[in-house]
Amino acid sequence: MKPVHEQTASELLEAQEEGELSAVEIVQACLDRIGRLDDKVHALLSVRGDEALERAGSIDERRRRGEPLGALAGLPVALKDNMCTVGWETTCASRILENFKPPYNAAVVEKLHAADAVVIGKTNMDEFAFGSSTETSAFFVTRNPWDPDRVPGGSSGGSAAALAARFVPLAVGSSTGGSVRQPAGFCGVMGLKPTYGRVSRYGLIAFGSSLDQVSPLARDARDMARLTGVLAGHDPRDSTSIDAPVPDYLADLDEVPRQMKLGVPAEYFGEGLSPDVEKRITEAVETFRTLGFRIVEIRLPHTKYAIASYYVVATAEASSNLARFDGVHYGHRTAQKAGLVDMYSLSREEGFGDEAKRRIMLGTYALSSGYYDAYYLKALKVRRLLKEDFDRAWEKVDAVLCPTSPTTAFRVGERVDDPLAMYLSDIFTVPANMAGIPGISIPCGFDRDGLPVGLQIMAPNLQESRLFRIARAFQTVTDFHLSRPDL
Repeated sequence: MKPVHEQTASELLEAQEEGELSAVEIVQACLDRIGRLDDKVHALLSVRGDEALERAGSIDERRRRGEPLGALAGLPVALKDNMCTVGWETTCASRILENFKPPYNAAVVEKLHAADAVVIGKTNMDEFAFGSSTETSAFFVTRNPWDPDRVPGGSSGGSAAALAARFVPLAVGSSTGGSVRQPAGFCGVMGLKPTYGRVSRYGLIAFGSSLDQVSPLARDARDMARLTGVLAGHDPRDSTSIDAPVPDYLADLDEVPRQMKLGVPAEYFGEGLSPDVEKRITEAVETFRTLGFRIVEIRLPHTKYAIASYYVVATAEASSNLARFDGVHYGHRTAQKAGLVDMYSLSREEGFGDEAKRRIMLGTYALSSGYYDAYYLKALKVRRLLKEDFDRAWEKVDAVLCPTSPTTAFRVGERVDDPLAMYLSDIFTVPANMAGIPGISIPCGFDRDGLPVGLQIMAPNLQESRLFRIARAFQTVTDFHLSRPDL
């Protein structure tokens, strides 16, 4: 039998059902691997091994008694540290929330528990999800398992790195502008941004409320379909949650969607796109053609405005959402003796990192009197145009194929002092968040340095099942998703 870290989530479930492995053995194997190797990757901010083993033991006992178990029974999961967990530090990788222990669980944590998954650790991230490299964390920099001198992407870099390093079979992150698909592409795993409202945001510490989406990560299409089926569903506690039934994503997964039309947008192939990435994406498109898909060139003309409009909308919402972290309502309070105004100022000065301050100031400016119409309102109009581009595309095609990121993983420190270059890392992922549509990144090869390349697939609202079937078809004739870094 293969070692635990080489098995998929589906294989580990089957091994438990066949009596070949127990939940305790699976969890212990993951804890051992984290203990041996995370000093090279730094994917996890905190691990609760004793609690995880205790939970795994109870699952094994219920299995012995013949009790029904959930869809993820005994599977370890790594959770991005911006989702509330009762009594467990939820820091958003920021000093301002360093000692925050939530009094309630996020909706996705409740769903994982109900499915009998084992949350084994909280993963590192860019502070408050502000970044594309997991370098803005207040605690440490996460490394890419394929090359420790490279970033894992961000802001869910810890979750993607933990999955790529085989610390866990499943992980959960969040996406505001590409924070799961981009690190999934950099780390050679799969990352899904569901339709906005498909997964509850209750208990997700907000960055940009109209953009944020809890997002699953997995290593193959079957595992992704299984995890998404657990996380998705209506939640009355989230006013943006979609009240629509969740399909059985596994039911038609192996049905090859022949004759489906896949659009390739010209706007995603041009200046700034690495030749290696372009070559791998072109090869992937040809693979789909040989599988019987029809390839259609399409136009998404407002793509060039996506980054500019996104960084107005996202920073404006961040400025509003982070106002609560002031040392009074929530978060770090300065130890210096000061009056009320200075106390607020010093608490935020000490608690927030440079990138958080940059985004708060940008957003506050965009919302300020005299500038609201010129910036925020105009950005919302551009956002509408981006959505209309996709609406027109769906009249011609069933899904869109494009690169996940213009380059493969860049070196640690390479872009940390160049915010614009960092922001452009998300140039291909931002449009899906702005339009609210689902998008997935799947591995499609490697560049000349042996670094993973991600292929992004986007589909109309609530068509996650279509994305899984397309990804599954690709993975039946390729083995990129089976590759793993040598740690």
